[in-house]
Amino acid sequence: MTPRQTVLQSNEEPVTRLFSHLEFDGKQLSHQPGSVLGSIALVAGTTIGAGILALPAVTVSSGVVPSTVLMIGAWVYALVAGLLIAEATVNTMRLIGRANVNILAMVENSLGCFGARIAGGAYLFLQYSLLIAYIAKGGEILGSAIAKVLGVQNVLPGWVGAATFTLLFGGIMYLGRKRFIEKLNSAFVAIVMVSFLGLLLVAAGQVKSTQFLLQNWSTLGSAISVIFVALFYHNVVPVVVNQLEGDRLKIRQSLVIGSVIPLIMFLAWNAVILGSTSPEMIQKTLNGQAIFDPLQILSAGGAGEWLALLVSVFSEFAIVTSFIGLMYGLLDFFQEISLLTQSKSSRRLPLYSIILLPSMSFGALNPSIFFTALDYAGTFSVSILGGIIPALMTWKQREQQQLSNGINQPFVPGGKLTLIMMIGVALTTIVKEILSRCGL
Repeated sequence: MTPRQTVLQSNEEPVTRLFSHLEFDGKQLSHQPGSVLGSIALVAGTTIGAGILALPAVTVSSGVVPSTVLMIGAWVYALVAGLLIAEATVNTMRLIGRANVNILAMVENSLGCFGARIAGGAYLFLQYSLLIAYIAKGGEILGSAIAKVLGVQNVLPGWVGAATFTLLFGGIMYLGRKRFIEKLNSAFVAIVMVSFLGLLLVAAGQVKSTQFLLQNWSTLGSAISVIFVALFYHNVVPVVVNQLEGDRLKIRQSLVIGSVIPLIMFLAWNAVILGSTSPEMIQKTLNGQAIFDPLQILSAGGAGEWLALLVSVFSEFAIVTSFIGLMYGLLDFFQEISLLTQSKSSRRLPLYSIILLPSMSFGALNPSIFFTALDYAGTFSVSILGGIIPALMTWKQREQQQLSNGINQPFVPGGKLTLIMMIGVALTTIVKEILSRCGL
């Protein structure tokens, strides 16, 4: 039985809090709750990933000011969705009396088996889409690095980079212990942060103030799905709730601060890239004469080999940190729904194979799939998991609590109007993408 304690919040309503961090030292139980700082780092680290590489490519047609406004608006939407998931997590923990609750368990508890299947399908589509995108882009960058080291003039085939990336980092996760992977990932995150700061400092000299005058608000709609992907961290919200034991104030602080840090990075990155892009390149992109690659914009900016090196290091390790997080998410998902475990190496190989082989195959067959995969993931999976599902879960739970005269402490104000707006934005994004794909 999970220990419980009834406490009083500032509004003097009794709340049953689930203590999930009790340790027994041989003599007595000690309470070791998670820290807000650690939860902030978890949210920020999950958000900062390879999605940042695609942002300027989808915002180049609109300009710095319109895309900045859109990213801030998308951040508010993502924050509301995160708070709704946190509210649903606390309610589910209270109802089932268990501290460790994942998103699929919450959906099944609130919306039944049918809702859980939809959420599970959207989750798998999201994870595999992102994995394919990261293997394709990470393999491309790694292949270019291998070609330079070997002195090869021609670019290596796409499948070489994709296969090398998958075998290298997939092999590290397969052979390495969890503690080693955690330390390695922390080192990779540090490399991402340092290289990003260096990138901004060096690239700032290429920014042209006249580029900030470009504004085309009519093209913003095409950027929404990729921005949603870049700001998605909602799969770790139940972990944050568990670590902070349902403390509403600490959860809000963690989600707000933890998501603001990546937002600032995204805004700075977007401004630097778009500010360094020539009007000729923007016009070629709009006319379909060239594919806009933000990494090439910086590398070809004339700042020398150091900038090109920073671009490669930052982009590759941003992808690797995202790859590790996605792998852990898919491993946990398949272990939960199957009899496969990580305890025996003979059973781990099939598990890794069904995750890596399909993703590597798609990435090798179509190396340019990076932006397409992110677009589909943001339009469908993130809209469902980060918009529709949280709103429906919260709606159902609040109605059940009102009928049973239970405790109801909303994490987000606005009542049903807020929930309707969340669902409306997600459905609009999905319908718009479907019409666009149909040429309408």
